[in-house]
Amino acid sequence: MTDSQMPTMKLEVVLVPVSDVDRAKSFYTEKLGFNADHDTNISDAVRLVQLTPPGSGCSIVIGVGMDSFSEMRPGSIKGLQLVVSDIEAVRAKLVERDVAVSAIQHYEGVELVDGHGGDWNSFIFFDDPDGNSWVIQKRPG
Repeated sequence: MTDSQMPTMKLEVVLVPVSDVDRAKSFYTEKLGFNADHDTNISDAVRLVQLTPPGSGCSIVIGVGMDSFSEMRPGSIKGLQLVVSDIEAVRAKLVERDVAVSAIQHYEGVELVDGHGGDWNSFIFFDDPDGNSWVIQKRPG
């Protein structure tokens, strides 16, 4: 590695602030199909739950009792993004599981309109029970 190159870095965990850990865990596992990697009570006041989207190398962590959670308001995370190859199938599964998900939309310039766009330009949107917002984007292939 030369001085100008950065070593490889991988995003592994994103903290998502929630008001009710059990309700959020249920939403992410039952509605979105995330894997519950672990649910750890470190003490009576500290609980951490790690959840991973199917096939993802990055997880989210929800919980209570740590400074990083107390500094974040539930619902304050906006625009967390997942990518999928079949946005229609994912949207249908979310609707089947009673997730309030948008229609498939795309950008024309800066305006969001209904329907599919070109490569990398088809999206669906939803919020978790606390209002943290998510985007699912169709990737080519």
